[in-house]
Amino acid sequence: MKIQILSKINSPDDVKKLSFDDMTTLADEIRYKLIETVSENGGHLAPNLGVVELTLALHRVFSSPDDQIVFDVGHQCYTHKLLTGRYDKFPTLRTKGGLSGFCRPTESEHDIFYSGHSGTSVSAGLGLAQANRIRKNNRYVVTVIGDGSFTGGMVYEALNNGGRSDAKQIIILNDNKMSISENVGAFAKYLAVIRSRPGYYSFKANTEKALSKIPLGEKIAKEIYNIKTDIKNRIYKQSTFFEDLGYRYMGPIDGHNIENLCDALESAKSINGPVLLHVITVKGKGYGHAEKSPSQFHGISRFDIDTGEPISSSESFSSEFGSFLCDHAKDDESICAITAAMGLGTGLDEFSRMFPDRFFDVGIAEEHAVTFSSGLAKNAMKPVYAVYSTFLQRCYDQIVHDVSLQKLKVILAIDRAGFVGEDGETHHGLFDVPFLNTIPDITVYSPCCYKSLKADLSSALYADEFSVAVRYPRGSAPHNIDKLKFDDICYSYYGDVKAEKVIVTYGRIAGNAIIAADTLENTALVVLNRIKPISEKAFEIIRSKKEVYFFEEGLKSGGVGEKLGSMLMESSFEGKYKITAVCDEFARQASVSDLLAEYSLDAESMIKIISGENE
Repeated sequence: MKIQILSKINSPDDVKKLSFDDMTTLADEIRYKLIETVSENGGHLAPNLGVVELTLALHRVFSSPDDQIVFDVGHQCYTHKLLTGRYDKFPTLRTKGGLSGFCRPTESEHDIFYSGHSGTSVSAGLGLAQANRIRKNNRYVVTVIGDGSFTGGMVYEALNNGGRSDAKQIIILNDNKMSISENVGAFAKYLAVIRSRPGYYSFKANTEKALSKIPLGEKIAKEIYNIKTDIKNRIYKQSTFFEDLGYRYMGPIDGHNIENLCDALESAKSINGPVLLHVITVKGKGYGHAEKSPSQFHGISRFDIDTGEPISSSESFSSEFGSFLCDHAKDDESICAITAAMGLGTGLDEFSRMFPDRFFDVGIAEEHAVTFSSGLAKNAMKPVYAVYSTFLQRCYDQIVHDVSLQKLKVILAIDRAGFVGEDGETHHGLFDVPFLNTIPDITVYSPCCYKSLKADLSSALYADEFSVAVRYPRGSAPHNIDKLKFDDICYSYYGDVKAEKVIVTYGRIAGNAIIAADTLENTALVVLNRIKPISEKAFEIIRSKKEVYFFEEGLKSGGVGEKLGSMLMESSFEGKYKITAVCDEFARQASVSDLLAEYSLDAESMIKIISGENE
């Protein structure tokens, strides 16, 4: 497709000058650009394809950045980036030094908040709107949130707070019946009922728009609103959930009709107080493969545009985890699998089909998933909660209070541990080890290969007494990891037992450490498979060396390296000890290999550090 309009869009002001016919052409060009770029760089394709027209309408009706548009999660902000002066940089999406795949305030004044986790936008938007009210300015605050996010509790906390305020906040409920996986729960069913009555709400929106253009129209509209609400309650025996909370509900509106969207947004602007506009969209709109399989194309690596097939190996820690759990669940009916809207991403797709009665997708409700798992454990089940490391951050209190304090056997299968690559600072799994290290009575494993992963999961299910975390990286195991022997589930020793120097590490970068140990003289390797508590036998081996070099794909502060250093100091260790890890910062986006090199966790850097070349 020849790009004719999109390349001339340098700011939202350029969108306002277009006819609706030109905007329809622009929407086609945007979809072409999205598919082309994501097929090369990977990213969130289906969510972005679904909100093209909605984003165009937002930038036509509102004036960003004076009017503030807050995207929940931010994985649907690609069109927003294209319309706010970032077209020329768009080919750098999700690459090192390039555009983020999420909203990033340091990248553009049009990106209001960092985003990457679900359910935060209504709270943030309400805060912005209240600040506007206090300062008596006329700026609009618009929050764009998907129906999938309504499976998380933070949204309801914000709605409950915002519905009784005088702040002008416009919430756009982007209803595509999906989060990452298909939506679950009562709220999804509730929206289905509302979608079945579009005529009533369309009439309501059009009436409000017409009345807003005449003198005293707002007062008349309020009276008519009260009359209509009373009539509606008599007919339907209920009002909408949002109206009960204090929001003016508008919709459902066709989210792919730009003109109607603009009309609805103009109507929303005329209302003094909180508004919720319900918009119906199709996730993956305009690309057949994504419309057919929106979960697969929610977040995808490089793929072939014609076939829709990913250009990468399907073998991964996630798939091995899922396969292991299925194999054991056949014989052990107490095994349950829990996920927070990530059944496909965490490798539980097959489990959900084989054991539907023991598979629980709780929606985007990570905190609930942990406490729900504790209830299962209390009644003699073996709950395995599969969750990305970055989303487990939300669950600290529940792990402390509802699992460990109760001394319950809940197994946390922590996917995407360590660097995740191109998703960047909001998604790296660098924080789980430091916060898990603070929790009593929890055992933490960090396998470096599939064999150790399965051994750890087996121990978690049948040997370890209390709660257990098994953390593993995105992608596949290192190719050279078979050199290690796994005689002890807690650690592996590699190299000459008489070596005076030792590399200590855990997880994926054990593969790099093997290369370094093979290259350097007088250097052995200890790979910690169990990182909490550290094995006493492994510690005695490490303590016996003259020089110890710890490499950690995680934060230095609170990490395993610091814990080991404390143990060495307390044991009067007199040798050299050096930790290489991520120091007090948020790692940016780049490929995993680039990030490992940047933080001196690749084999070449290990060799230089141990040989003294970096001193």
